[in-house]
Amino acid sequence: MRNLLSRCSFLGVLIGVAGGLPACSPLSKVLKSAQAGQQLLVEPAVLESNGENVLFEVTAKVPANHVKKGAAYNIGLTYRYDNGLREDTVGRLTFVSGEYVYDEEKKNQLVIKRQFSFPYSSRKSPGELLALPDARETKPNGKRVKGKEIVLARGIVTTSRLVVRQDTVLTLLPETADNNMSGTRVLPFFFDAGKAEIRNYLGTNVAALEDFIEANQHTEKVMIVAGHSPDSLDRHDARLADKRVQALLTYYKKRVDTYSYLNKVGQIDFETEAYHRRWDLFLNKVQQSALKPAQQDSVLLLINDTPGTFAQKEKSLHALTFYDYLEQYIYPVMRFGTVAVRYTAPKRYDSEIYMLSKKIVEKQTETDALTPEELRYSATLTPLLAEKQRIYETSVATTGMWQAYHNLAVVLLLRSEKEVNPKVQKAYVRRAAVNFTLAAHRNPTAELFYRVGSAYHRAGDKLEALQNYDYAIKLGGPQAVLNKIFADKAALEIEIGQLDDALRSLSYSGKSYQNIMNRALIYVLKGNYQGAADIYHEAIALRPDDPLLAYCLAVVAARQQNEPAVAMHLRRAVQLDRTFANRAVEDLEFRDFSKGKPFLEALR
Repeated sequence: MRNLLSRCSFLGVLIGVAGGLPACSPLSKVLKSAQAGQQLLVEPAVLESNGENVLFEVTAKVPANHVKKGAAYNIGLTYRYDNGLREDTVGRLTFVSGEYVYDEEKKNQLVIKRQFSFPYSSRKSPGELLALPDARETKPNGKRVKGKEIVLARGIVTTSRLVVRQDTVLTLLPETADNNMSGTRVLPFFFDAGKAEIRNYLGTNVAALEDFIEANQHTEKVMIVAGHSPDSLDRHDARLADKRVQALLTYYKKRVDTYSYLNKVGQIDFETEAYHRRWDLFLNKVQQSALKPAQQDSVLLLINDTPGTFAQKEKSLHALTFYDYLEQYIYPVMRFGTVAVRYTAPKRYDSEIYMLSKKIVEKQTETDALTPEELRYSATLTPLLAEKQRIYETSVATTGMWQAYHNLAVVLLLRSEKEVNPKVQKAYVRRAAVNFTLAAHRNPTAELFYRVGSAYHRAGDKLEALQNYDYAIKLGGPQAVLNKIFADKAALEIEIGQLDDALRSLSYSGKSYQNIMNRALIYVLKGNYQGAADIYHEAIALRPDDPLLAYCLAVVAARQQNEPAVAMHLRRAVQLDRTFANRAVEDLEFRDFSKGKPFLEALR
């Protein structure tokens, strides 16, 4: 049964003598006495992965009369796998004073109950959790007598890894070669709470602004605005928005004076504006967030229709059940500044872009033979991923523009999908994540930071992925983008064992196939099997011929001990995809049914 403890009761004498000690030695007597009536219990009965670890609890009971001064009875725990070739030391239970308590029901028994864990990896299933008993002298380098090893639990249930995550389609940014550079460049900046200093780390546009100034495009006008968030840290300084405007203005003028030979500060028209206590900006961010329509309406009602001062209304926001979302994802981007630059640049027409780009890549001509846009455009003229990669690498090295970093990352991911060697594949994905990061720092948008998180997610760097998903959400954006970010964030949280956090993320996302499957999986892992089955049936309307869906329903039926339903759903899964037959044979979820006729017939 799923929730029963695995009980290994060992009565009588287990004699295992090491080191040439006689069977009647004091240590042998301690070992014999401890194992007479010994009980070892493991919960859960079959080990189960939980996030990145396998967690379980061991309860050991031994007779109290085994205790002898100068000697101790130990139970070492180890996990053996890979056909017995590898072993992980898990821990040890030692019956010495301070480590055990007396059994409440049987006062003549000693009890130790302790939780253990070891890192999960796919190669560890199947395997065995073993107890290695021994008696030893407590003095340094004391003698030891070993007992026979005992199998406590077998294999690892991997149901928690049935997470669904659908990758978005990878596409290169469109490139053109007309080099029409005239227009307006808008660069957002963000400030720390209560401060006006320009920061030059995650999510800033400092590098992008510096690159633009040093590119010496003829600048006509620069518009600078800044605001503040409603919270008390920003609100206490009435001139904070003005200070932020001034910081950006001073920084821009200083860079022009130092690094621009085409533009002069006196010839540029500067326009500035500071936004003070602007609820309209706050409400705009709320309407672009992942909050539900009813939650957005409650914020609009509170701000627009509730009387009170600016500070009083902000304090009223604290009473909202979802205030933590406002504080975590809305307030940080209210501490903003924006620099918009209107500029002109001449067009360039060319008929030799591709050949020139090859010469640039091979260092046979100078990089300024093509504009940055023309160099990137040349990558679209070849079908070879390796050649595209070299062009974008050259573009990154010579221009450092976010579009080049983005497209280089996409090409690296595409190359990873064609690799069969897992190590090489992972190396490509990690490089893609780094380049997406560099692109996102130069053009901070929710979609770009989502790309960063998604690449780290693929590479298995789950903490990095989670941080970038969170940052993408803070930036806000189209509802479709936020839905996908929250959906993948929920999938990641299930993978690392944070089920409650995953449910919260799913509440901000839509009703997609991925989200329905993952919500049902959370219910399975939490033990709500009927609720899980009901949710899985919702997914049938979206994908009636999905073998994974049928397999998941079989898992739920197995946990409900419903053998006919197990056979029915497995038969459907195998009909749709034969690989699920082998998967079911190895899956310990079906251990109670694997010898039965219905199970075997379902896999034919």
